[in-house]
Amino acid sequence: MKARAALLLLVTLAFGAAPFLTPPFRGYDPALFPVQIARPSIQPAGYAFGIWSVIYLWLFVHAVTSLWKRMENATWDRTRWPLILSIALGSAWLSIAPVAPIAATVTILIMAAAAITAFLRADTGTDRWLLSAPTAILAGWLSAAAAVSTGVVIAGYGLLSDTASALAMIAATLALSLWVQSKKPAMPIYGLTVIWALGGIIAVNAGVNPTVAIVAGLGIGAMAMLLGRQMKSSR
Repeated sequence: MKARAALLLLVTLAFGAAPFLTPPFRGYDPALFPVQIARPSIQPAGYAFGIWSVIYLWLFVHAVTSLWKRMENATWDRTRWPLILSIALGSAWLSIAPVAPIAATVTILIMAAAAITAFLRADTGTDRWLLSAPTAILAGWLSAAAAVSTGVVIAGYGLLSDTASALAMIAATLALSLWVQSKKPAMPIYGLTVIWALGGIIAVNAGVNPTVAIVAGLGIGAMAMLLGRQMKSSR
């Protein structure tokens, strides 16, 4: 357990350092695709990516606590391997994304799957805000980010139009996130993070692509309804 806890802290430090060691990433370069789309509809507004600062900080606190105070705790240890995988891949992702969108998409899909696994393994009754919450926000954002990356690639290679790709990925994100949130009714941060991402999609498409904005709004409504039901049933 000690080795896994130490490795988790190491990859978390690398994850936090990655943005300072690579050029700023503002989305895939349209020139890398056969169909060049200047502003993919599935990509949230720039402000939405500010959530990464919260994710980095929360994961760092989690990793330090894991090594310092919960090193031999079996409940914490259940989440370590999937978190290590997700965060380690995240450390390399910023180097892959500017030059290889397909490889970056495969990478972020694995990151999302690993983060969701960690979240589903986390015990919401044990160290709630230090164990379950940081895994929830990482899993929630990567659930949306993986769909964004996939949608950009699908549209960029002409498999679907920009709008159709965005709608398909919003639907996929919603189906996945509603299922995941249903498994963890005591931890709404996952669903709230997905709502944050969908809000970013609305912000960038309002007045430009109303179809995508409306569908993203419906997705927010569906997630909000689930969270509301879960809050009522927990009282």
